[in-house]
Amino acid sequence: MSARTSLASRQAIVAVVLLFAYNGLVIGVYTSSIAILRDKIGIDAIHLAILFVLTGLVALGTMQVSGRAADKFGARRVCLLMILPLVIAAVGYALVPNYPLLLVTGVFLGMGNGGIDVAMNALGVQVEASRLDQGSRPIMSFFHGTWAIGCFLGSLGVSLVGTAIGLAPSRTLMAVALTAAGLGIVVWIAVAVIAPDTAPVTHTTATGQKAPIPRLAYLMGLMAIAFGLAEGTASDWSGTQVQQVAGVDPRLATWAVTVMMACMVAIRLCGDLLVGVIGRRNLVRFGGIVAAIGYLSVAYVGSFPLLLVGWALVGLGSGVIAPQVYASAGHLGGGRGLSVVVSFGYATSLMGPAIIGTLVHLIGIHHAMALPGVLLLGLIPLAGIAIQNQKSGRVTAENTADSQQV
Repeated sequence: MSARTSLASRQAIVAVVLLFAYNGLVIGVYTSSIAILRDKIGIDAIHLAILFVLTGLVALGTMQVSGRAADKFGARRVCLLMILPLVIAAVGYALVPNYPLLLVTGVFLGMGNGGIDVAMNALGVQVEASRLDQGSRPIMSFFHGTWAIGCFLGSLGVSLVGTAIGLAPSRTLMAVALTAAGLGIVVWIAVAVIAPDTAPVTHTTATGQKAPIPRLAYLMGLMAIAFGLAEGTASDWSGTQVQQVAGVDPRLATWAVTVMMACMVAIRLCGDLLVGVIGRRNLVRFGGIVAAIGYLSVAYVGSFPLLLVGWALVGLGSGVIAPQVYASAGHLGGGRGLSVVVSFGYATSLMGPAIIGTLVHLIGIHHAMALPGVLLLGLIPLAGIAIQNQKSGRVTAENTADSQQV
């Protein structure tokens, strides 16, 4: 136990960074290894679709349990518990010999990813709240930036081991995934030692009755639909869109994803400074406008340089939205509030590829990109209602009063 560690201490920040980065690392290894798994086990697109849906449904279910467990038992304990299925999943992907065991591994990945997603955000919100009480600036955007860095490093590890070192695909996956599993044990030990102990969070009304989930959390869930579709579309479709619209080589088209992700990481690492300058509400509005301009531009321009500029704007704008919405949900509704918002965003990421794919079929990949842009514009009025306006990021008086009833 690390009850003596303050929530506002550097050790607490390091603990949360380790959680975010490790979760991103495992997801990066997994997503970049899908093609290797497909060839290794000999499965087709239908088998992969079943794996993706199963993993996603398990994650959604675990998110509901994780948020409430974080409130009841403390976010630190839930984070430590949820590292373990991520480690098991990493070992599974390294050694899995057949499709049934691949599905079992997918269950562990969904359990760990869904559970730690909510719990580490809940812990991050508590760390941020403690820092804000002492006059420090917000830090949630930085935490989300380290997740993106971890995801990038996981994907980069698979690429480097497979190409630079020259290992066979199955051995590449084994080496990187087992390394990720070993790092998970190191992270578990480190977090167990340095993470602050977190007290249970109670939700009661002034009369002592159990309070419902704040209705503002559901408005933030609607916002999560917009930024979830925006981020998912950018990751899944940007390269293909640039290739088909600009008519460039597929290798050149991958720069769309690279530019978008680089801008997203950069803005998240400096997003907390922007919160201190213009406040959370205005930063979400700014992000929605910039990302919408990016999407609407790539839906109508055709040259390769302009398309890259558009996807860069998408990364810059969408990158600042999720950390601020998650932080607002956590400050307002604790783990329960985070469960709602994270679930809305995650469900959108599951359905998003099918929605965009249908639009691509109906109106073409060029103009299909307008849909995320239109949804992002909806964040502007929603931010005025749901996101706290204080630069400190704490709950405003009107939002606190509003949260007492559904």
